Amino acid sequence: MMNVVSLADHFRTHDVDNQPPPLAPYDAYATDVPLREALARDGAAWAEAQVAAYGPIAGGEAMALGVAANEHKPTLRAYDQFGHRTDDVEFHPAYHRLMELAIEHGVTGFAWRNVRRDGAHVARAALMYLHYQADQGTSCPLTMTYACVPALEQQPDLGREWVLRAIAPAYDGRSIPATAKPGNTIGMGMTEKQGGSDVRTNTTRATPVADAGAGQLYELVGHKWFFSAPMSDAHLVLAQSDEGLSCFLLPRFAPDGTRNAVRVQRLKDKLGDWSNASAEVEFEGALAWMVGDPGHGLATILQMVALTRQDCCIGSASLMRQALVQAVHHARHRRAFGKALVEQPLMRNVLADLALESEAATALAFRVARAVDASPRDARERALARIVTAVGKYWVCKRCPTFAAEALECLGGNGFVEDSNLARLYRQAPLNSIWEGSGNIQCLDVLRALRKEPESREALFAELDVVRGGNRVLDAEAASLRKLVAEEDGDVETRSRRLVERMGMALQGACLVRGGNVAIADAFCESRLGGAHGVAFGTLNGDAPFDALIERALPA
Repeated sequence: MMNVVSLADHFRTHDVDNQPPPLAPYDAYATDVPLREALARDGAAWAEAQVAAYGPIAGGEAMALGVAANEHKPTLRAYDQFGHRTDDVEFHPAYHRLMELAIEHGVTGFAWRNVRRDGAHVARAALMYLHYQADQGTSCPLTMTYACVPALEQQPDLGREWVLRAIAPAYDGRSIPATAKPGNTIGMGMTEKQGGSDVRTNTTRATPVADAGAGQLYELVGHKWFFSAPMSDAHLVLAQSDEGLSCFLLPRFAPDGTRNAVRVQRLKDKLGDWSNASAEVEFEGALAWMVGDPGHGLATILQMVALTRQDCCIGSASLMRQALVQAVHHARHRRAFGKALVEQPLMRNVLADLALESEAATALAFRVARAVDASPRDARERALARIVTAVGKYWVCKRCPTFAAEALECLGGNGFVEDSNLARLYRQAPLNSIWEGSGNIQCLDVLRALRKEPESREALFAELDVVRGGNRVLDAEAASLRKLVAEEDGDVETRSRRLVERMGMALQGACLVRGGNVAIADAFCESRLGGAHGVAFGTLNGDAPFDALIERALPA
C-alpha cells in the first residue's frame, strides 16, 4: 500500500528553527556577577538578601509587566463624563503593579529607612538598577520620590509627615488626597518653555495667601513645560516669590481636599519612556507651601537634583546591562555559518567589548552611590560626590545610546522589531543624558567644582592615587589629567567635554583596578585609556579576555 503524503505536509513552511528561547523569567541578580561584586565592594553586603529577593522579580514578573505598561501608554482624562475638570492620568494596571512591586521592595524608601547603616544608598542603588532593567518609565517617579527627602527636610514642620509617607513601603495609585494614603509619590516641576535648564528665568509667580515665608501657603500662577509624573501626590516646583526664585511643595489636592488648580494641558508624545507620563501644565492659582528659605529655591531643589542625577547614571548602567544580557542570550542560541554566534571570533569581540563597557559603567555608578551614601559622615566622600556625580552622569549616559545600538545589532533584524526588548531600550537610551541637566550642563558643573571647590578636585585625584601602581596606563592618564587641570586656560570650557570624558574613563579604570580582576582592569585601561581600541565596539585587541568577559556578563 502506498504512503499518502497530504498536501499540507508537503507544503509545511512554519517549522521554527534557530531562534533563541525566551530569556525571561530569569534571576536578574544571581546572574549578574559585576552587580554582586559592586554591592559587596561598595559597602552593602549586609543588604544582599533584600536586593537578591528582587532579582527574580525584576527578571520575571516585572519584566512582563514592563512590556504591558509600554504597550498601553498613559492617557489624559482632563474631564469626567459630566464635564467637571479632573486632570487625571489613566494607566494600565501593569504600571500600578510595577510601582507597587518597586516601592514595597525598597526602590524609593530603603535607603532612608536604613539611613544610619553604611551602604544603605548603595543597596538602594542596586534595587533601582534591577528595576530599571524591567521598566524604565516607572523609574522616573520612583527616582523623584526617593530623591525628594533632602529637600523636604529643609522644612521640618511641613516635611516631616510628607517624608514619612514618601519613604513608606506602600503604594496607592488612587486619585485621592495624599493624607488619605499610606504612602505618597513625589514629582518635580522645574523647567519652563522659555528657560529649559536656565531655571532662573522662570516666570511662574508665587503670591502669599497669608503671612509670607518658609512653610507658608502660596498661590502659584504660571506653567511648567516638563511636569514629570503628573499623577504624583505632590510636586516640588520652582516659582518667583517677592524674594526671588523659591521652592514649593505643590500637592495634587489642595489642603481642603479639593483638586488643586493644576491644569494638565497635554501629555508629551515622547521618543521613549512610554510607560511614564510627562506633562505640560498650567497653574491657575494652585496652592503650594514654600520649602526652604525664600529666594533660595534653586539651592533647596538642587538637593533633590543631585540624587536624581545619581539615578541617571544608575539607570543608564542598568539599561546597558539589560541590553548586554539580551545580546549574549541571543548569541548563545543563534547559529550562523555552522557555529553559535557567540563562538564566532568577531561576535566574541563585540560581546566582550560590550561586557567590558557594561562592567565599567556599573562600577562607576556604584562608586557614585557609595560617595553619596558616605557624604553625611565623610568630608572627602562628600567632596568626591560633588564632582563624580556629574562626571558619571555625563559619561555613562553618553555611552548608553551607542551601546544600545550595538547590542541591538547583535540580534540583527530581530532586534529592530518591537517584539524585541532591544527596540524599547534603544528608544529609551538617550533620555538620561537629557534629564536633569544635559551633557553640557554636567560638564559646566564639573568645571565649576574644579574652579571653586578645591576639595572636590583633590578628592577626584585622591581616588586615582589610591590605585596607583595597579595599571601603568591608568597611572599615566591620572598624571596627565592632573597636569591638564592645573594648566587650565581660557579655552577650557570649549574643551570640557573631552576633559570630563577622560575623567570618566579614568575613574572607571580606577574602579575596575580596585575590583581586583586584573585581566579585566587591564583590558579596560589598555583599550579605553591606552589607545588599543577603535571607535566602534568590537575593536578589542586579540589578547583581551573574551571568554571571561562574556561568562561574567551572563553565566552559561
